[in-house]
Amino acid sequence: MSEMSHTPWRTVPTVMLTIMMAVVIAMPAIAEEEDYAERRIEMVEALVAAEIISDEAVIEAMKQVPRHRFVPGGQAGSAHLDRPLPIGSDQTISAPSIVGMMTEALSLEEADRVLEVGTGSGYHAAVLAEIVERVYTIEIIESLAVSAEERLAELGYENVTVKYGDGYEGWPEHAPFDAIIVTCAPDEIPEPLVEQLKEGGRMVIPVAEDGWAQTLYLVEKIDGELQKTDLADVMFVPLTREPR
Repeated sequence: MSEMSHTPWRTVPTVMLTIMMAVVIAMPAIAEEEDYAERRIEMVEALVAAEIISDEAVIEAMKQVPRHRFVPGGQAGSAHLDRPLPIGSDQTISAPSIVGMMTEALSLEEADRVLEVGTGSGYHAAVLAEIVERVYTIEIIESLAVSAEERLAELGYENVTVKYGDGYEGWPEHAPFDAIIVTCAPDEIPEPLVEQLKEGGRMVIPVAEDGWAQTLYLVEKIDGELQKTDLADVMFVPLTREPR
C-alpha cells in the first residue's frame, strides 16, 4: 500500500499567519493611497470651481496622475496644494493651476504628438500622456531626466519618451509636433521649436522678454507665421543651454 502524501498540520496555520501579516502590512499603504486619491480629486475640483480648467480630458487626466509620486518623499503631503514645490537641482514642479492652464490652452486631441521642454520630475508629461497618443520630453539636468524616465516607466506611461539634452534645440527626429509645451523661460521663443511646430500647431511657452518679468504665451502657427496670445504673468526657472 502506497503512503498518501499530505501537508503537515503545522504548515496550515503558518501559511495563514503569513497571509494575514501581509494583509496587515499592506493596509496602511492602501489607506494612504486612498487618502492621496481623495486629495487629488479635491485639488482638481477646486481648479474647476475657480474656472482655471474646464476641459473634460484635462480634468480627468489630472484626477488620474498620482501627483504625490512626482515630488520628493518629504514633499508628498504638500503635493496637492496649489503651489510649486522643489524637486532638487534648483528645479520645481509647477503649481497644479499652472499645469492645468497650460495643458488646456493647447486644445489637445487624442491623436496629437506633443513635445515638452523641461521634464522636471515628469508630472506634466504624465498629465499630457493621459490625453494624447505620444509625448516626447527633454530635460537638460541628467539626474532629473533619469529619475523621471524611471518614474514614468514604473507608473506605466509607455507613450512617453524622455531625452537628456538641450531642449532649446527641440527634437527634430520626431518633428513636426502638433503641440509644444515649454516649462522653463527663454529670453525669446526658440527658432528650432518654431520650425518643429506643425502648421496649425500650438505652443505654450513662458518668455522672459524684460529680463526677470515673464509672460506666458499661447503661440499658434498660421500660414507659417506666429500668432501670440498673452495668457498670464508667470515665474518659471530660466531655460538653460548647458547640460548638467
